[in-house]
Amino acid sequence: MQQTPPSSRSAESPVSPESTENPGSNGAEAVESENVFGLITPEDWYRIPLRPEDRRDASVSALVKRQFAGVDDQPVLRRQAQEQLLGAAEAGVEQGGVVLYLSFLEAAGIPLSASLLISRLQRRFDALDTVSALSGKGDTSHVQLPAAGRAVRRRRTERTREARRLGSEFEDTVVEYFVPVPDRDEVLMLTFSTPLEPIADAMAELFDAVAGTLRWQKKPQEAQGTPAAR
Repeated sequence: MQQTPPSSRSAESPVSPESTENPGSNGAEAVESENVFGLITPEDWYRIPLRPEDRRDASVSALVKRQFAGVDDQPVLRRQAQEQLLGAAEAGVEQGGVVLYLSFLEAAGIPLSASLLISRLQRRFDALDTVSALSGKGDTSHVQLPAAGRAVRRRRTERTREARRLGSEFEDTVVEYFVPVPDRDEVLMLTFSTPLEPIADAMAELFDAVAGTLRWQKKPQEAQGTPAAR
């Protein structure tokens, strides 16, 4: 399979879930948090901010509108798609997620289904403890991300409820990254997932490439607020 590399379009997000970014966009967010992460994703990965709820709903509505553009005779399918997307987004929130990406990539007309959930874990990062806690639940190792630094990577498989419902014989391949947030007792968790077991290795390479673009930066001083005018 020919992989589609991450595009040059980056998505910058604060660790804090609050933001003023427009739904579905990939721009920078202006919030009070100092630690901002940047991530480069393929062009056909759609970004859904999960908090607050109104931004999540607006982003899902925009995605459904885009996917059904020019199709006015499928109201049932449209409604089902919206319900499924909202369900996926709400499930992400329950897992502590702040951002959800959904892949709409295709190769030779075949959809390359994948997702990326970015979550916050309120705990101190210790690479040895993390590897120990995750051992036995997949292939776990220490890694060094090019810009974000040390992290723990785990690859595992799971039989999801959705796969059982659809009668699929395949398991989902999950690649997770646990990355310490600079200067905070907090961990950023990147959870990549794909149901495409026959090409799982190629998809995992793509996930690793996306994770490798993760970077941290401090918000510019002027963006952190200025004294009120007198």
